[in-house]
Amino acid sequence: MSCGCNPDLKDGKELVDHVKSKGKDHIAPTVAHVIRCECGETFTLGTVIMNCPSCEMTYVVTPCGSHDKNNIKLAGIKYA
Repeated sequence: MSCGCNPDLKDGKELVDHVKSKGKDHIAPTVAHVIRCECGETFTLGTVIMNCPSCEMTYVVTPCGSHDKNNIKLAGIKYA
């Protein structure tokens, strides 16, 4: 699929790899979600793959699934 969506990708690391392989890693999500990281930091998801500015936990969502905050997954510290 052109936007990088794939229902078989459930793991955050696989999702990061897939979105990057499609060249979509620097685009903005449909909705700029406010993320409350596990470390306690709050930030706005500005791109579909983004690290927490405090602890660098990587968050990812596919472009076509970015309208729903429930689609955002964790991929690990500094995975992106």
